[in-house]
Amino acid sequence: MVNFSPVYSLAIAASGFPVQHLETIEEDHMRNAIITEKAPKPVGPYSQAVIEGDLIFVAGQGCINPLTGTLELGDVRSETKRTFENVRSILQAAGSSLDHVMKCNVYLRDINDFAAMNEVYETFFAPPFPARTTIQAGALPGGIAVEIECIAKKPR
Repeated sequence: MVNFSPVYSLAIAASGFPVQHLETIEEDHMRNAIITEKAPKPVGPYSQAVIEGDLIFVAGQGCINPLTGTLELGDVRSETKRTFENVRSILQAAGSSLDHVMKCNVYLRDINDFAAMNEVYETFFAPPFPARTTIQAGALPGGIAVEIECIAKKPR
C-alpha cells in the first residue's frame, strides 16, 4: 500500500474517492544496463543499452572499433557497417538481435549521404523493416558520418 502524506490523504478523503480503490504505484529506479566488451565502451555517462520489460533501448552508436577504442572514420558506407556491427553486439548481449528491432533513429552528418547509408542499412534487416527516422544532425561526435540508435524487443 502506498503511504500518502496526511494532507494528501485528507484531500483524497474529502474528494469522496474511496481510498481502498487507489492503485499502488511503485517505481523501480533500477536500470537493467547492458554492458559488453564486444561493443564500444560508453564515452560519457550513459549505458550501451537499457532493458525495461521486453524492450531494449540501445544508445546511439557510431563507428568506434570496440577492440581498439578508436574511430574507424571512412565513407558513410563503412561507418554504417561498423555502427551496425556495434548495435548487433549490444543486442546479442541483451539476448536479442537485429531481427527484433522495432525502430531505428539514424543521424547523418550530411543528408546527401542518405542513399549510401540506406544501401548498407538494407543489408542488416529483412522485410518487414523496422520503423525509422533519418535526419541530418549537423555535427556528430568525433566528426563521424552516422550515428544509429534503436529500440528492440526481447524474443519470447
